[in-house]
Parts: sequence; C-alpha cells; structure tokens
Amino acid sequence: MFPKNAWYVACTPAEIDDKPLGRRICGEPIVFYRGEEGQVAALEDWCPHRGAPLSLGRVIEGRLVCGYHGLEMGCNGKTIAMPGQRVRGFPPVRSYPVVERHGFVWVWPGDAALADPATIHDCFWADSPDWAYGGGLYHIACDYRLMVDNLMDLTHETYVHATSIGQKEIDETPCTTRTEGDHVITERRMFGITPPPFWKMALRGAHLPDDQLVDRWQICHFTPPSHVLIEVGVALAGKGGYEAAPEHKVSSIVVDFITPETETSIHYFWGMARSFNVRDKALTAAIREGQGKIFGEDLEMLERQQANLLHWPGRDLLKLNIDAGGVQARRVLDRLIAAEQGAVVA
Repeated sequence: MFPKNAWYVACTPAEIDDKPLGRRICGEPIVFYRGEEGQVAALEDWCPHRGAPLSLGRVIEGRLVCGYHGLEMGCNGKTIAMPGQRVRGFPPVRSYPVVERHGFVWVWPGDAALADPATIHDCFWADSPDWAYGGGLYHIACDYRLMVDNLMDLTHETYVHATSIGQKEIDETPCTTRTEGDHVITERRMFGITPPPFWKMALRGAHLPDDQLVDRWQICHFTPPSHVLIEVGVALAGKGGYEAAPEHKVSSIVVDFITPETETSIHYFWGMARSFNVRDKALTAAIREGQGKIFGEDLEMLERQQANLLHWPGRDLLKLNIDAGGVQARRVLDRLIAAEQGAVVA
C-alpha cells in the first residue's frame, strides 16, 4: 500500500524533547526519543520483557526506561539493564534509521541497509534566513493517496475553501501536468484576477495593495514517497506573474509531508514557507492560523470520502482532466511499491 524504503517525516523535534513519543509509521509501531548527547533514536515500540509499549516509559541519561518494570534500552535496540535482573541476553528490538534535519525528524521504515540520508528531501527554505516557516500537524483518517490526490488537484479550492483561497477562476483556468522521472508537476496560472481573502491578507503583510488585480500561480510538485510541495503566490497584475520582482509579489511554498500511519490514516505535517517580510513573527502566526483553518476544511471531506470508499469498495472512481496530477502520482507509487515487492507493473 505504501513504499517503505523511503524517508518519512515522523515528528517534529519538539515532540520528543521531554519524553518518548510513540507513533505508527507505515504500519510500524515506533518509539522516538533522545539518547545520549541528545541524538534522536527510533526503536520498535515493544519492550522485550512483557511487550509493553516503550513509549509509555521515560528517558533517563539517554536510556529509554520501560514504564512497566523499569527495563532499560539502548539506542541500538539492545537491553542494557533491569533492576535486580540479568537481562543482557534478551533479544534486541528493531532500531530504525532516523535523522533530524530541516526542522523535522525523518525515519526510514524499510530496509535499513538502503537508507541514505543524502536522499532526504531538500528543504532549502528551512535553513535559510531569507525564508520564514510556520506549520502544524493533523491526524486524518484517510488513505494517504487521497491526500495526494487532494493536493495535486486544487480545483477543489473553489468549493471546499470558498471563503479563504477559493475562487471561480481556478475552475475556469485549465492546468497542465507533466512527469519528470518520479517527479510529477501540475501547474495552473491565472491572470488579472481579484485576490481571494487569504492572499489579500498576505499582500497587506508584504505592504502591497490588496485592492488591485493580481496574477496568481499554483505549481504542485509530488515526489515520493508522499511529499507535495506547492509553489503559490500572487503578483500585482502586469508585473510578470510568477517571474515578477520580489517587490511586486508575495510567494510561498505550501509544505505537505504526508506520512501513512495505517492504510486508512495519516500524520499530515503541513506548513507554509514564505520569502517576504520574513522577520514579522505576527505575520507568520497569522498565516499559520489561516492555513490551519484551510487544511481543517479538507479534513472532514477526506475522512467522509474515506468512509464512503470503505462502504462501497467495488465502485470505480471517475478520472477527469483535473485528476491528472493525482493519477500520475499514483502511477509512480504503484511502480515503487511493485519494485519493493519484486512485481512488474504493466
């Protein structure tokens, strides 16, 4: 159902600063914590003594201590000690490749021998003083591919997000889709339109007029296993659109890291990186709040969609021109999953 030989966002660093975190990733129960010297560790969420979740324990001097009987685990998955017991012969639990980078903790749930940190998604904006970022996390009861479909076809904005980023011009402007290897790009550009409420707020935040016509763009990038980053923005009409000089536009990257929990649930790490007025913390907070509400509107639709698909499993879904991005992304995923399983995709 999902590729396992890939890097997924597991959590944010702040989630494991004070205590262990239990999280299911691609069906694997994993506990994340900080070991000695503060490095991130990831183990099976299983105590080899009685099978209790290690995530219910605590961290003492870099050792993960089970909350049931005090068994101590090392970052390599081996048992270290237990009060009054001889336990060093206990079989180790599985440890997972894990890396802290770009403001996220990344985990590789597949074959550890194939894990190469150099292949972690390049989040250049996360480490640049010329960009600001704000985001959050939603747990959504849907197949991760439904969220990919949602993000690769932004036509739904006209209806689901009518009061924030939606507008009729999205419906009226055709999009183009192309595939470059495993990278799928869906693009839509609109010219001489009225900015919707969210972008009016962004224009004001960049000290630009919000009562003029604008050129707007949406460029959706899917890369495996389930990352969708969307270049979005508006420029004052006639100033060059996407290519306009910075003083005439507000541009951002919508960040969507979709991590499967199970076949019908996901951890959805969302956010927005922007390259205008980056030192304004109040603007960062306002954009984060607005974007959180927008993604919250998707949540009910996706969960109800998933419930319908489970209720009527035999029904086929129609495919229209606007679905091309999601369709191409699924083809990439099908090929990668088949390769892991040794199958052949026609």
